[in-house]
Amino acid sequence: MAEKILVALGGNAMIKSGQRGTIQEQAANLQGSLAGVVDLIRSGHRIVITHGNGPQVGHILIRAEEGRGKAYDLPLDVCVAQSQGEIGYLIRQSLQELLRQNGIVREIAAIMTCTVVDRNDPRMKIPSKPVGPFYAREQAESLRARGFDIIEDAHRGYRHVVPSPLPQRILETEIIRRLFEDGVVVIAVGGGGIPVSIEQDGSLAGVEAVVDKDLASSLLASAIGVEKILDLTAVERVKLNFGLPDEQDLPRMTVAEAKHYLAEGHFEPGSMAPKIEAAIGFLERGGREVIITLPEKALKAYQGDAGTHIFPD
Repeated sequence: MAEKILVALGGNAMIKSGQRGTIQEQAANLQGSLAGVVDLIRSGHRIVITHGNGPQVGHILIRAEEGRGKAYDLPLDVCVAQSQGEIGYLIRQSLQELLRQNGIVREIAAIMTCTVVDRNDPRMKIPSKPVGPFYAREQAESLRARGFDIIEDAHRGYRHVVPSPLPQRILETEIIRRLFEDGVVVIAVGGGGIPVSIEQDGSLAGVEAVVDKDLASSLLASAIGVEKILDLTAVERVKLNFGLPDEQDLPRMTVAEAKHYLAEGHFEPGSMAPKIEAAIGFLERGGREVIITLPEKALKAYQGDAGTHIFPD
């Protein structure tokens, strides 16, 4: 039976551990990461694709910092816009080529997307969203000394963190809905969407932040009638005690169990925790299932043979 599915591509779908993240590497990685999406399209499912931008927007910030005084400055919302255009283009090109190779004709549209946030959100004062490359401890200390906010990211190294306010709504929802209902494969909410606030006079203003892509994707999925979210990330299954000797796979969870594990602190802030929060929100708003797994396990996970499956109570 054909279903409406949101596929959320994490950073691992585009940049593998140990890679520099060149355009060539990202394009090659997407060829593998999107193979399962092609199978879903072939089966007649309607697909909307969202994606993160943590590594890419971090590199844009590095370029802006190194170019200070030589090129115009880039506020963070504009960095998000640049990454959204770049990644949307790469996903579109890779997916179009895979569809062509498989003899599948389907229109694809990458939509520049803005996400409404509150510039007075308390999360604006506590940087929590990791961006850019991983650093060793010595590099992290040097960056802290230069004024960067740095945290250890899920036992994998140190990263720069930026403010990440909660998403309230997606401005282009109706445009995305119409294309989605017409069978177009839509690429949207890149990097969580460009963060904007609605000012007192009704105008829009950019906000220097990066919205979590899973929380924004969850909102979009509910708004356009998606039934399932397929979240493709760096692990095959969600784990309890991640990175510890007693690490344990979770092949299945209910919303109540997910809330319990979240409250116990099993999921890293800025990493797995937002995915679980997003899954809970989507399922409580009427979604049927959230699947979290590796990009290369996408089809097997959709068929129930891999990944972590989260269901309503």
